[in-house]
Amino acid sequence: MGPVAAKSYPGQDAIAIQARPAQRAKQEIDYGRRAKGYVFGALWETTGDCWTQCYPRRTKTHFIDFLAWVDARVPAEKARIYAILDNLDMHHCHDLLLFQIHHPRWEFVYQPKYAAYLNLIEPWWKILRSLALNGRRFETWAEIAQAVEAATAYWQAHKHPFAWGQRRRHQLLRFKRSVIFTTKVLRI
Repeated sequence: MGPVAAKSYPGQDAIAIQARPAQRAKQEIDYGRRAKGYVFGALWETTGDCWTQCYPRRTKTHFIDFLAWVDARVPAEKARIYAILDNLDMHHCHDLLLFQIHHPRWEFVYQPKYAAYLNLIEPWWKILRSLALNGRRFETWAEIAQAVEAATAYWQAHKHPFAWGQRRRHQLLRFKRSVIFTTKVLRI
C-alpha cells in the first residue's frame, strides 16, 4: 500500500447543505508524522481472499517473509500460484529467485513498465485504505497495523470475487444510443 503514516486521514463526514449559513467540511490540522511503516498485501481475485501484513520498513527480507506467509495460507492443492508484480527493485532481487527455487509452485509475472494502469491490485488497495484509514486519527504504527488487520478481517468476512471495472451503483447504465439524423428539404 505504500508508506502509511500515523496521522489523521480525511473522512467522509456528511455536512448539512441546506443549513444557512452553509457549513464547511472541517478537519483539524495535523502536523508531521508520528510513525510510519509499510503494508504488504495479496489478493486472490477469483475467491476474494486477501492477506495483509504490516512491516516497519519495505525491504527484501520483509517481502520474502510476506511471500512465505502467503504461501502457508494458500491451499496445498493449488499447483501454481501466479503473482503479478510491478517493477519495484525489490521484486527483482536475488532473494526472490532463491524463494522461487524453494517454492516451485510460485511464478512471478511482471507488468510492462509502460502500462502501470494494469496494476490490478490498486483498486483493491483503495477499498482497503477506505476501510482501515478514512476518517481516523492514528498516534502510533501499532494502531495502524491494528486498523489494517481489522479491515482485512472485515473483507474476509464479506469476501466475494473481485471484479475490476465493475459498474458503480451511483453511475447510471450506459445505453446504446442510436444517432438519428433529420434532414429537411426546402423547396423553392
